[in-house]
Formats: sequence, structure tokens, C-alpha cells
Amino acid sequence: MDNSPTCGQARAIAERVLDPELPVLTLADLGVLRDVREDGGRVTVTITPTYSGCPALDEMRADLHRALRDAGYERVEIRTALTPTWTTDWISADGRRKLAEHGIAPPQHKAGPVTLNLTPPVTRVRCPRCGSARTTELSRFSSTACKALRRCEDCSEPFEHVKEI
Repeated sequence: MDNSPTCGQARAIAERVLDPELPVLTLADLGVLRDVREDGGRVTVTITPTYSGCPALDEMRADLHRALRDAGYERVEIRTALTPTWTTDWISADGRRKLAEHGIAPPQHKAGPVTLNLTPPVTRVRCPRCGSARTTELSRFSSTACKALRRCEDCSEPFEHVKEI
């Protein structure tokens, strides 16, 4: 029996790989998975990290490589593209829904680039548990540099918020 993958399967396989830091999302949900190409048994995957110093980048590459090799692809190349730079606008609607369902406030959509200042912007972040806009940032950084730690003033629950980039 031939276990080799059929043409076109590589994208579907890559789209199912989970983000190592936010395992409720796939790399596709997060918008990190930029391109998947098949050419004569060779698969080339292009990813864009959430920021250039992302500590999970090596794990993303390894997980993609492993998933494709396990599916029967023998020649796999994972490329990293730093331009255009990743933005939270690339998180899919399904990804935003999954974040909220798991108690993580998704980032707000921003039109155009986010202005970088020395002081963090005042952001109204709704609690993913009760929906209240009365939340307070406890720490600009949480379990990853991409998230902030907040608390809801109404239900008193702490939660993480994926910061807008």
C-alpha cells in the first residue's frame, strides 16, 4: 500500500499545526503560516513570526517539519519571512473566537500600522468571561511577550490579552 501523500495535502497538514505558546490556535489561525508550496515532492512552508525574537520560532519550524514528514513528505523546507511584519490583524476570525472561548481576550482590529510610543496605549479590553469593559492591566507582559495580564473589575477574574501589534 502506498502511504505517500497526494498533491495538495501539505497545506491542510500545515494548517493543523498548533502554536506552541497558544495551543488553542493553529499557526494558520494565528496568521503565522504564510505560504505552503508543493513542487515535485518537495514542500516549502513560509512562516512569519509574531516578532523577530519570538522564542517559539524554532519549535514552530520543528512542529511543521515533523507533521509534514510524518505525513510522508520527505523533502521539507521551512522558511522564515520577516517582511511584511506580522500583525495581530492576521489572526483569523476563528482564531479570535478560540482565544475568547479559552479566556484570552483577542486583540482589537487596527486599521493600518500601530503607532509605537514610549508609553503603552490606553486600551479598552473586554473581559472574555463576563464581557465587561471595566478591566485593568496588571502587567504589560504575561506568559509570553505577545500577551498582557489583566483583571476584570466586575467579575474579579484575571485574564490574558493578546496585545495589538
